[in-house]
Amino acid sequence: MSNLFWLTEAQMTRLQPFFPKSHGKPRVDDRRVLSSIIFINRNGLRWCDAPKEYGPPKTLYNRWKRWSDKGVFARMDGLAAEAAVPKTVMIDATYLKAHRTATSLRSKKGGQATRGAV
Repeated sequence: MSNLFWLTEAQMTRLQPFFPKSHGKPRVDDRRVLSSIIFINRNGLRWCDAPKEYGPPKTLYNRWKRWSDKGVFARMDGLAAEAAVPKTVMIDATYLKAHRTATSLRSKKGGQATRGAV
């Protein structure tokens, strides 16, 4: 996939102070993981649909969850406030699921359409 998103080295240098310290075993590349999180959120993908170049989806999700719980992304929000042109960035990860009976709201029992229903 040629249209993958990758953070630049300058961007990673600026974001480095916000990452938690690694304890023990070295972590997977932060640049790859954060680039994938941005790509997934920007395109509205599920974690399992992440391109293979970003690594295993479980790793991406676990890092996103851990960093979210620790407030890493909330602290990074301050970088946007320092921009010359302030803007608000919002990420919405909600989705709607319709129940299987939601399609029959206009019909009577047995699937017969009601007369005069609009």
